Amino acid sequence: MDRPAPLPAGRPRVLLSCAASVDGFIDDTSEHRLLLSHAEDLDRVDAVRAASDAILVGAGTVRADDPRLLVRSAARRAARSAAGRPAHPDRVVLTTGGRLDPAARIFTTGDRPPLVFCPDGRVAATSALLAAGATVLAGGDPLDLRRVVADLHGRGVRRLMVEGGGGVHTAFLSAGLVDEIQLVIAPFLLGDAGGPRFTRPAAFPQGPARPMRLAEARPLGDHVLLRYLPDTEAAPAGGPTPEEAAR
Repeated sequence: MDRPAPLPAGRPRVLLSCAASVDGFIDDTSEHRLLLSHAEDLDRVDAVRAASDAILVGAGTVRADDPRLLVRSAARRAARSAAGRPAHPDRVVLTTGGRLDPAARIFTTGDRPPLVFCPDGRVAATSALLAAGATVLAGGDPLDLRRVVADLHGRGVRRLMVEGGGGVHTAFLSAGLVDEIQLVIAPFLLGDAGGPRFTRPAAFPQGPARPMRLAEARPLGDHVLLRYLPDTEAAPAGGPTPEEAAR
């Protein structure tokens, strides 16, 4: 068992969570959401959420999956409350164009409205669109991930869980802002040329010259959980901008 890693200075510890097919797809192109996990893994993810201070997704994930990003287990919610924490972690959305539906579940459920980061010039319009359903914050122009995570750190977020989608994963990884990856591999292949993948093309610091360390490989039935620890001291190699990632 690894010892808990020290928290980075000035930003939260970032855990990137994803489930993908063997060939790296996180969804297909059908109208229905593809299920890549099962009950055991969903409960594991719920435990990781309960241990986090905030959960972050991009606007594309809100549109595609309509997630609530809440802790499902009543026992875990009670444990958070008993420790003096909110029942659910903060929820965070990245958007560049503000194409968000105020009726999406993330804006209509939970004990607190989510935080929505958008470019400085989009704050007024996004605030008017979402009204009381969200707290809209300036994230730079263009959207700047380092500014976003520093802002969250200032709000007391020490453990940030990033749940996608692929553009957001790519932006965090290529910026060298990921401290742990939890990747679950589902036991099938999709081969869907138009389907979204775990990451998009980019120049990553976690390349062959600086490979990640495998901290755990755990079977979950026919699925497998891979926990990788990237070297966050690596200089960012470049990739899609956060603005491109959050569309």
